[in-house]
Amino acid sequence: MRHLAACLLLTLAPALPALAEGPAAELTQFQLERNEDGLLLSAAVRFDLPQVIEEALQKGIPMYFVAEAVLFRDRWYWYDRAVSQVRRHMRLSYQPLTRRWRLTISPTVIGNSAVALGQSFDSQEEALAAVQRVSRWKIAEAADLQPDERYNVDFRFRLDVSQLPRPFQIGAVGQADWNISVIRNQRLTLDALR
Repeated sequence: MRHLAACLLLTLAPALPALAEGPAAELTQFQLERNEDGLLLSAAVRFDLPQVIEEALQKGIPMYFVAEAVLFRDRWYWYDRAVSQVRRHMRLSYQPLTRRWRLTISPTVIGNSAVALGQSFDSQEEALAAVQRVSRWKIAEAADLQPDERYNVDFRFRLDVSQLPRPFQIGAVGQADWNISVIRNQRLTLDALR
């Protein structure tokens, strides 16, 4: 019976869609740097927008992306302690009347924030390149880093479907096209802390 089930699974496996996998997203650059201001993170994420997301953008529905970084200090007696946690919320939108792309960046959820940086772009490629690149982002203060401690950095970049209109949130459940995500954990070396 086990052999029959295994043979059936092997013959049907190529025909089943990969729902858990999303569009291929990868981290092409990841660098941590310490200076007198603190710990800085630079990263580049590469992905192509699925057709369903491109169509929604072309109709004027904004897409929300979130970059998160958490600095953990190692503790042998308990879970690692979160020393610093920062987020960068990005809203990518297209204005069909002006045919311009707009990117809004904020440290808090966009809409609830009084502080936000906005940029306009002529093409989708330029706007998407700005979303995919994080340059010298301060994720921790210099006082948060002690030279005799060991640290890890968790970095996550994702499409935030929770900020989409309700019909899109419901339609995105279980759909691989709406799953754009990259996760990276890196231990800080002694060279990075000097």
